[in-house]
Amino acid sequence: MSKQTVIPEGYKPSLDLYQTQKAIGMLKRLFEDNLSGALRLRRVSAPLFVSASSGLNDNLNGVERPVSFDIHGVEDMGEVVHSLAKWKRLALKRYQFHVGEGLYTDMNAIRRDEDLDNLHSCYVDQWDWEKVIGEQDRTVDYLKKTVRDIVNALAVTQAFLKSVFPQLANLPDISTDVYFVTSQELEDRWPDYTGKQRENAIVEEHSTVFIIGIGGKLRSGKPHDGRAPDYDDWDLNGDLLLWDSVNGQAVELSSMGIRVSPESLDRQLTLAGCDDRRQLPFHKALLAGELPLTMGGGIGQSRVSMLLLGKAHVGEVQVSLWDEETVRICAEAGVPLL
Repeated sequence: MSKQTVIPEGYKPSLDLYQTQKAIGMLKRLFEDNLSGALRLRRVSAPLFVSASSGLNDNLNGVERPVSFDIHGVEDMGEVVHSLAKWKRLALKRYQFHVGEGLYTDMNAIRRDEDLDNLHSCYVDQWDWEKVIGEQDRTVDYLKKTVRDIVNALAVTQAFLKSVFPQLANLPDISTDVYFVTSQELEDRWPDYTGKQRENAIVEEHSTVFIIGIGGKLRSGKPHDGRAPDYDDWDLNGDLLLWDSVNGQAVELSSMGIRVSPESLDRQLTLAGCDDRRQLPFHKALLAGELPLTMGGGIGQSRVSMLLLGKAHVGEVQVSLWDEETVRICAEAGVPLL
């Protein structure tokens, strides 16, 4: 049951249904071109589901249940992906990509345990990307440079959309002046706030923010947010957040980072109490140093569409299933759900 869908008072969509569909198609083509050019990425095909025993599915915060099913004639169970964080790294090895080269793909997922509200749906669509890096690139400075490249791609895409759809002119321009802050600095500043409250506070101040260091415990003994131990290096990752002027809140557009090395994977598996994963095929290969060093992330397609098109609810830019309360609230506010 959704108890958090709130349509801002007086909200009216800037684009009608057909204009919205046209704008989404244009937005996706433009941003893909801008992103792939900036990060040297090539498009590849991606799985909707993976083998349950492969260890390739993203465990997210470790409590979400994957959608699993049996397949005729196949012994193993299939699992609909949560994201492609691990699969992409294996793909880079298989495709024999070199340092500085990478891939991106359309990732579609089902997250059945997601709480439904303005920003969250059980259906997830992302641009998932990953690139090979060198040992010398495993730094915060390299992470920051990549974040700036992504933000610039978003800003260029927004500028073009505004030129085509003058109805969007009242939306604030994306600031390319990214404010970088660590999760520990946020906790030190607002020790009594939750992680989400800290995000809203800092993004309201700076509009474009990247929070560095998510997954490991802070001095309080709690992490800023949960993060699986087997893809991001918790010291070299983060979340990109922008201010949503329609809903008046911070919105996370991307979770990304430099991926674990064999050493950091070994350490994080123990810290997270996940040593049992060491015997899974993906983890064994990574611990043995058989996979390339990489960085990567996911960029939410529906959230980018919401932000650049000035939408109040994610159901305005994607087709999903909603509880009766969400449907009622949106209908009464004149908000069409696709």
